[in-house]
Amino acid sequence: MRARDFIELQHYLQALLKNRSNIELFFIYQNPFPKQAQRKHTPELVSLTGDLSRPSIWAFFSQHLKKLIMQIEAIYQCVENEFLAVNSLIKTQLSSDVPLVEKIAQYIVESGGKRMRPLLVLLCTKALLAGKTEHTSTKETLTDANFCKLAAIIEFLHTATLLHDDVVDTSNMRRGRSTANAKWGNAPSVLVGDFLYSRAFQMMVEIGSVPVMHVLSDATNVIAEGEVFQLMNCKNPDVSEAAYFEVIKNKTAMLFQAASQSASILANASAEESKALKIFGLELGLSFQLVDDMLDYMGDADTMGKNIGDDLAEGKPTLPLIYAMQNGTQEERELIRKSIRNGDTSHLEDICKAVVRSGALAYTENAAKNCYDKACHSLEALPNSEYKDALLGLAKLAIYRNK
Repeated sequence: MRARDFIELQHYLQALLKNRSNIELFFIYQNPFPKQAQRKHTPELVSLTGDLSRPSIWAFFSQHLKKLIMQIEAIYQCVENEFLAVNSLIKTQLSSDVPLVEKIAQYIVESGGKRMRPLLVLLCTKALLAGKTEHTSTKETLTDANFCKLAAIIEFLHTATLLHDDVVDTSNMRRGRSTANAKWGNAPSVLVGDFLYSRAFQMMVEIGSVPVMHVLSDATNVIAEGEVFQLMNCKNPDVSEAAYFEVIKNKTAMLFQAASQSASILANASAEESKALKIFGLELGLSFQLVDDMLDYMGDADTMGKNIGDDLAEGKPTLPLIYAMQNGTQEERELIRKSIRNGDTSHLEDICKAVVRSGALAYTENAAKNCYDKACHSLEALPNSEYKDALLGLAKLAIYRNK
């Protein structure tokens, strides 16, 4: 099937088509791929609240749900063949003489992730090459092994950070199933994460681009610092909004930025284009993490693929909590502070209500939308093409997923 690496999102959406229940969802109903660069990027939304068993509401709901699935598929269709090549390369590069290494690596890599970062590499490359007349065929150029290797490298770096992150956070659920550390223990998970890092750097050497190695080595260093910074902030209710943004920039957005920036290097982009894609990756990563932190107080485990309240259980002062403490009642503020200090989720329902009542979810969503707008604006430096439109669609899906 197309869009196979958004399969878990498709399953979620299709499950909703079968399971009519009382829920609140927002759906994008305008085409996510504007044909003109000057067209307004902010999506129009439909707010739907109510009993989906009612025929009139259900007909409206299912119509826009199906459109969302089509939008996801349209993005992946742009690079479908190349994406299959990247997936094949990933499987090949997971080979190891140590059976447990290969088993754990395959478990986490094939666990249904969206592959957004390698997708970003492919779309950025095609968007750049589409405007270069010296290339007779964008598709032909993109089959170059180096572009596929770069996409696989980005996925390996991401997966390595997930393995390490789950150990640090003592997480037991990711992407809807047990984490590697819950299944095999902490030591094997850390070591396999190291294996993926080393395999990624082996592949970097094969590409042979010093500028790419510079970008990716710097990114991995910053990501590690971000992880440590977040660890220092855990169970500290006095973390500022500025400190929070520094953490998510380093920990999450940096790899998105590295993906788009390194793609521009391999595609021989101009200085203006390279700067634009660097900004796009950064802002896309920020918006992605902001939405992820917001969903921790409004989603559910089945649709998110992780336990609700995980951030609170780990004592992470994310933006919804920071804002709620600043704008909630004294009672709410004290409850949230105490829960962060103790990593206590026993009052999660009350905290979720406080987060909603204080306007923290709306504030976080607005911050994500601002990042989304900056990401879309940065793409004005790129020539118009279906791949640029797909990048705009990817940014939109990143912030309106699972809402």
